[in-house]
Amino acid sequence: MKICDYIDEKLIFFLEETTKEEVLRTLVNATIQEKKLPDGEKFFRAISEREKIVSTGIGMGVAIPHAKLSTYDNFFVTVGILSKGVDWQALDRAPVRLIFLIGGPDDKQTEYLQILSSLTMVLRDEGLRKNLMQASNKEEVFDLFQAL
Repeated sequence: MKICDYIDEKLIFFLEETTKEEVLRTLVNATIQEKKLPDGEKFFRAISEREKIVSTGIGMGVAIPHAKLSTYDNFFVTVGILSKGVDWQALDRAPVRLIFLIGGPDDKQTEYLQILSSLTMVLRDEGLRKNLMQASNKEEVFDLFQAL
């Protein structure tokens, strides 16, 4: 499984938001619009509730908010790249600039864990993170994941 199989160029966004809630709302709304997702508000609530339990800021300037709903058939990854870091209560307390919003069906736990694991592994590469933050358009971001 390759992480690029779950990333759609239409779901890559460059953001100017300044708070975690604004970022989450913007990414969820953009995803709903692009993917025509059912239960968009339910998805946002699930993402928000997950954040209340424990921050999805994994460190290194990266956050991976995620939620699963029974109304979704397939997994997707929405990518958000912030121009300035946002406080995400990350494990390392560093501001977050790269967000990978994952959504999908609630009955495919193995695939879900594989996506999380694959994404976490590729994002350990400092060069990749730096290149993602310096990208100027969706095509560059998409190409970086295709090259993995």
